[in-house]
Amino acid sequence: MLARLAASRFNEIRQIFRQPSRAFSTALNYHLDTPDNNPKLPWEFTEANQAKVKEILSHYPSNYKQSATIPLLDLAQQQHGGWLPVSAMDAVAKIVEVPPIRVYEVATFYSMFNRAKVGKYHLLVCGTTPCMIRGSRGIEEALLKHLGVKRNEVTPDGLFSVGEMECMGCCVNAPMITVADYSNGSEGYTYNYFEDITPEKVVEIVEKLRKGEKPPHGTQNPRRIKSGPEGGNTTLLSEPKPPPCRDLDSC
Repeated sequence: MLARLAASRFNEIRQIFRQPSRAFSTALNYHLDTPDNNPKLPWEFTEANQAKVKEILSHYPSNYKQSATIPLLDLAQQQHGGWLPVSAMDAVAKIVEVPPIRVYEVATFYSMFNRAKVGKYHLLVCGTTPCMIRGSRGIEEALLKHLGVKRNEVTPDGLFSVGEMECMGCCVNAPMITVADYSNGSEGYTYNYFEDITPEKVVEIVEKLRKGEKPPHGTQNPRRIKSGPEGGNTTLLSEPKPPPCRDLDSC
């Protein structure tokens, strides 16, 4: 019997690797102007986020402002409901004092930057090998079927969209998803992990979000007590120390 189970599982995994390669971006790698996404539309950070911009820039030398490109794009995406219009990228380019193409290169390279509209709740299914072997394809299929959309499409009510993400570091509790909550802008933005997911459980999470509830994140397996090292942590027992002091502006 064990031999039959092993053979069946082997055939499932072999079929997975025969499937076409996955696409990670929510948009094409080139830009086409649309009425709601073109460089003529004004865009700027809110007053509250301008303070965050200054705080982000303070982490980098003043002559290397471009180092802040990724965190600034992330802040802009949070403010703009989960996606980056080209005018937001232009605003970031102006702040870090680089040609806009440098910011476009970053935004098109990293799949966590969405250049097309997403739902208020953007659900990302991990597609890396451990989660894939543990059934992430079935989880994505359950999500898409339940919501009645294709990958990277937004539900008619604007609440949900489904995308795919690479490894999120929770392989021990595979399969997993994250939920990026853009329903309250950058002030209320959250990005939570849901681990030990099943097709049935992921539908439950969607329905709780639809009702305005906050489903508990972390493991969804009630029998899992902990995933930490046996005997407890031996490192990172307190807040990590900052790097040795240095004058950033002298770099």
